[in-house]
Amino acid sequence: MIDINSTPIASLLAEGISYVNMQIYVVIMIALVVIMTVLDLLHKKSSIYFFRASAKSEKDLSAGNAPCSLGKEEDRLKILSVSDKVNILASTVVVDISTAGEFSNGLRRLVHILTMWGFIFFNVATIIIIFGAQETQMLAQVWNIGAIMLFIGTFWYWFGFKVDSQAEGYSWTRVVIRRDMFSLSLMATSVSVLGWNIYGGGTGVWFILVILATISLFGGVYWSKFSHMFFKPIAAYNKRIIKANGTNENLPHETRNDVWQQNRHSMELLKDAPMDMGLGIKREAPKHY
Repeated sequence: MIDINSTPIASLLAEGISYVNMQIYVVIMIALVVIMTVLDLLHKKSSIYFFRASAKSEKDLSAGNAPCSLGKEEDRLKILSVSDKVNILASTVVVDISTAGEFSNGLRRLVHILTMWGFIFFNVATIIIIFGAQETQMLAQVWNIGAIMLFIGTFWYWFGFKVDSQAEGYSWTRVVIRRDMFSLSLMATSVSVLGWNIYGGGTGVWFILVILATISLFGGVYWSKFSHMFFKPIAAYNKRIIKANGTNENLPHETRNDVWQQNRHSMELLKDAPMDMGLGIKREAPKHY
């Protein structure tokens, strides 16, 4: 059984591994994440794109010539104030980041929340314990609860929401290393740390598995989906900005019940049609193989 009142980290001292050595390892892992995330963002230019898009829309709005998918109707285009941007930033943090608001599927959203917050709880508790050289009951509970949440979230995703299995009909046993590396590393980390805890810590086989799993997770950032956790919030913020200022990157707005959408020439035949008309393949989940 897992003792939620303690973690096996302190047992490493008895095995001759000092807090200094553990701290060095954590610093190396953090450095790997930072360096590889920066390299990945530079390579994909994801964050650069969103920052430039936001800056361009602001510049065009100020100059009075911002493009809009619906023209320049009154009240559609708006120059955002500092207060507007602060409110949008707060909404992005609360809805898109903290509660995974991008997911319309409630269960998929729950899986993401379990995985994300489990990962955060576990790692933050680990860092505090190692660098604080102490282990309180609350930290021990956070450490274990985080690991359990990570375990549930990652395995639930793999067997219930893996895209190529759910949408393309492939078996969950099909693995493409570069694509699945992030998920597999998270799963391996959750299993190894829980196994390490159950069997009392120390520097045995379970400890070696923890080291291998975490090296795979943090050392493979450049080749995995890890870095998307950093630029997705930027993308979410930009999406809210361009919607609020009306430019929408000159793309059609999302819903037909928008008054400007209904008055577009190309929407004339659908203006009074039911909202579920025209959904096509979106009417039901892709389960036909």
